Amino acid sequence: MSKLGLIAGNGRFPFLLLDAARAHALTVVVIALKEETDPEIDVRAAADPGIHVHWLSLGELSKLIEVFQKEGVTRATMAGQVKHKQIFSSIRPDWRLAKLLLNLRTRNTDMLLGAIAKVLADEGIELISSTQYLEPLLAKPGVLTRRAPDEDEEKDIAYGRTVARAIASYDLGQTVVIAAQACVAVEAMEGTDATIERAGELFRTLDQGTNRLADEPTTLKRSLTVVKVAKPNQDMRFDVPVIGVATIQAMHRAGATCLALEAGRTLLFDPEAIASAANEAGIAIVGE
Repeated sequence: MSKLGLIAGNGRFPFLLLDAARAHALTVVVIALKEETDPEIDVRAAADPGIHVHWLSLGELSKLIEVFQKEGVTRATMAGQVKHKQIFSSIRPDWRLAKLLLNLRTRNTDMLLGAIAKVLADEGIELISSTQYLEPLLAKPGVLTRRAPDEDEEKDIAYGRTVARAIASYDLGQTVVIAAQACVAVEAMEGTDATIERAGELFRTLDQGTNRLADEPTTLKRSLTVVKVAKPNQDMRFDVPVIGVATIQAMHRAGATCLALEAGRTLLFDPEAIASAANEAGIAIVGE
């Protein structure tokens, strides 16, 4: 039986990948990261002999390679977020990762993961895209909810795409929050949902500063539009743009009414649940 290595970050992404790989009759060798991976992975492994779990810390690159080689893994994928602040401030790198970090030209995620992919390839382990097994979850083009974006939201989407693609090209983030063709928040290390929450909090602060009621018209009071894009040269082996129900919930709390995604390059975790949550909240979702 063929084997697939899975480097598992946080959230539900690793479990979706695990289900898809097992559906393809693959034995899955999981590198569970002590700082990130949900312990539920052990429960899944206990119930399925086709899942082998090995717990490692983020900095143990040499041990990761050793595990994969002992298990006979020649192809591996990454699934699940690893917080940026963990990557660059919290890990204790082994000698191999320390050497790699010292040789990085710039300390951004793409550069680091690209270097790790090169090290794995040199050791006979090919890093492949998780979308190879999750293609049905990629966002489709067109309106994905009952409601389409209105005229003002369309204007915000157009502006937001320009801004988001510009910041994505510098690997600063992939999400911006827009209101009235003005940029309210830009994603950095905090992630998409936290960026949306920050935008909502900023608007609440602005409204309080006007001494107006929340529902009283003001030039500062606008609905928020969230725009998420892939990087211009997105390496789909890692850092794939992802949306889940939690993102829709964050939008609803923040007062955001529209979400624009890049079709074919954004994964939707449980598309039906996402559409249902968006419809209930009156949020429009569109893939372009």
